[in-house]
Amino acid sequence: FLNAGLKISLTDKRDEDNIVEDIFCYEGGIGSFVEHINESRGLTAIHEKPVHFSTVVGDRSAEVALMYNDGYKERIFSYANNVNTVDGGTHETGFKTALTKVFNEYGKKFGLLKDGEKLLGDDVREGLSAVISVKLEDAQFESQTKAKLGNSEISGAVNQAVGEALANFLEEHPKEAKQIVDKVILAATARIAA
Repeated sequence: FLNAGLKISLTDKRDEDNIVEDIFCYEGGIGSFVEHINESRGLTAIHEKPVHFSTVVGDRSAEVALMYNDGYKERIFSYANNVNTVDGGTHETGFKTALTKVFNEYGKKFGLLKDGEKLLGDDVREGLSAVISVKLEDAQFESQTKAKLGNSEISGAVNQAVGEALANFLEEHPKEAKQIVDKVILAATARIAA
């Protein structure tokens, strides 16, 4: 999933009468990964296709795919140089910050939020499946298990990429934007009522 179009073929020839071959290839990359996350958990996507974008700045690249579903739990998987950063890190922080900012700006711009109302991070991540994959030359992990990325500069790069691409997506796809924003505002309303 993390390397779109990469094809891996495994052949088990231990039993000459029963040779088994498996081929793994995901042309859609992390976009396919997000769809797989929803399907494997029996969740129904709110919009038809994942929001998928990537950016390259110097020796760093960031690729993000996200898709909202009818569930309530957030599922965010982050990777740095194809290493699963299970405890997140600066790339995940940049993603979450941009996500919250974009939805608050969108809600204010279109009058979906009343004066003083503000969406929180938990509101905008409810029912979200996302994959964040960054590649950088000098990855600095906070432990030997490489569970958390510590490069501060990648946070800004991911924040900027997500902010611009998600804002553009919401503007260019009003139907999907309405479906996503309705879910986000419903989550905020439930939080306030509780």
